[in-house]
Amino acid sequence: MAGKTVTRAELAEAVYQEVGLSRIESAALVEAILAEMADALVSGEPVKISSFGSFSVRQKGERIGRNPKTGEEVPILPRRVLVFRPSHVLKDRINQ
Repeated sequence: MAGKTVTRAELAEAVYQEVGLSRIESAALVEAILAEMADALVSGEPVKISSFGSFSVRQKGERIGRNPKTGEEVPILPRRVLVFRPSHVLKDRINQ
């Protein structure tokens, strides 16, 4: 099933259609929401959106990986990863 990517412009257009703000105000609102979410995640705070899901940043430790082509062991450095956990409401909606 080939999906279509939803863009910022499409989100702003949806806000414009549903809320009635101007297109410029709708785009600014979408940008403000995304910036607020990103800032919270960068500072380590989880972002929870009711009936949608939660975003959080998790610390992964160093581990040994293997190059599948050569079989050579390579260390994978510790890093922070973004995790999304969908809500049960979203899961149920997707599975209908």
